[in-house]
Amino acid sequence: MPHQTLAAVDLGSNSFHLQIARVVDHQLYALDNLKETVRLGAGVTSDKQIDAKTAERALAALRLFAERLHGMPKTAVRVVGTNALRIAKNADVFIRAAELALGYPIEIIAGREEARLIYIGVAHSLPPANHNRLVIDIGGGSTELIIGHRLKPKLLESLYMGCVSFSERYFPNGKVDKKSFKDAEYAAARELESIITPFKKEGWRDAYGSSGTAKALSAIIAENGLGTHTITREGLVWLKDKAIRAGDFKSLDIPGVKGDRLPVLPGGLAIMMAIFEELNLTEMSVADTALRDGVLYDLLGRSYHADIRDATVAQLAKRYQVDYAQTTRVENLAMRFFAALNDESDAEISFQSRQALGWACRLHEIGISIAQAAFHKHSTYIIGNADMPGFSKREQASLAALLLSQRGKLSKVAADLVTDRAFAARVICLRLAVLLARSRRNVDSKIFTLSRRHHTDQINREGFALDVEPQWLASHDLTDYELKQEAGEWSSVGISLQIIGVRAIENS
Repeated sequence: MPHQTLAAVDLGSNSFHLQIARVVDHQLYALDNLKETVRLGAGVTSDKQIDAKTAERALAALRLFAERLHGMPKTAVRVVGTNALRIAKNADVFIRAAELALGYPIEIIAGREEARLIYIGVAHSLPPANHNRLVIDIGGGSTELIIGHRLKPKLLESLYMGCVSFSERYFPNGKVDKKSFKDAEYAAARELESIITPFKKEGWRDAYGSSGTAKALSAIIAENGLGTHTITREGLVWLKDKAIRAGDFKSLDIPGVKGDRLPVLPGGLAIMMAIFEELNLTEMSVADTALRDGVLYDLLGRSYHADIRDATVAQLAKRYQVDYAQTTRVENLAMRFFAALNDESDAEISFQSRQALGWACRLHEIGISIAQAAFHKHSTYIIGNADMPGFSKREQASLAALLLSQRGKLSKVAADLVTDRAFAARVICLRLAVLLARSRRNVDSKIFTLSRRHHTDQINREGFALDVEPQWLASHDLTDYELKQEAGEWSSVGISLQIIGVRAIENS
């Protein structure tokens, strides 16, 4: 049943945001929001480590969020990390502590996935239109640029420049002069260089800015009579000149400048001026929505099983021209096995596991487009490195690991098999389905029955048993042989697979 309340947490490089919304008739209505200025990006050291002081500040913010989220189902909450967590070498260590503090899993999303979610959030706040729109989001560590039509993004880019990183690099301690602005604008222009041609070729009619930098610049420009809920070229030039004359953003005595935004305003201003220059903009409207809103709408789609990840998988399968009939055979077998094994008490977690197995079945042969030999390794590489809208980095890595385990040695995923019961179930369902459908002919799934086997020995092991119809197995010598090999492979990682059939050797 769809959730009545959803929550999104955006772990940005500048601020952390929590937004909670009520679901009514497939629409979202805001209930609550929290913001903590953490400056995670500023706490990433030169050797790409999140320093201890910043980490503790971030964890303190997450403990506040945890109090507000208390009691919400895990499947009703989505937590995403952006550029600072993408680049930090100790992100895994921080995330383990952060998940304990927050009580919910954290996904690090790729730059283009961040761009997609930003566009979804902004597009839902705008009236329908039959023309392209440009959306710009200057974050703490990265800047996302998107051209889309209605609710669908068409061009997505994420550039490695943000208000926190640029402010620290070009305007240390808030000091500004002509040279620092010129250097910052040139650096931003270099980042934009690669995307200018395709963006101008696609074209747009309206431009929108989202998130803190755009809102801050718009507020300053409006307070000083140079725009109305918009960012104007005239306003940007005026603000730059005022800052240079003051020599320090902290010394600016103009309406609209807020204290918590001051430390990162110079970098954001320089980036915005470069965007206006390179894309020939004269004015930009400002949207009230941003990444966290896109996360909520994406989560809403999942709640009603309109999941963008299903579309992503279908597009990948089409692009790599997979044999649909074969993947269907494998998926039918794998799902029958999974249903027999599944005894998860949490229905939502069970659904997620079944969903992941289905994706793996539909994509298991995409590597054949590169080479038949070791195709599972090619499949793993493609999934591990492709742009996959809707998937977090962790989800992609998990799917890649499942594809790697579909055949060959299990030693490569042995640790996960032993520690993750759900992963082991997905692996055996996929491996057996691939093995039994190898003839690429339809197979009656009723011939096979997979079950769990519990062993009461000194280590209380759990294993599996595959019951095969004896008459069928007697007439399939190759399958008989391969099932014996498969049982041996599972035994090599300390998990028993017992094959029950006339000519198969039982392994326990």
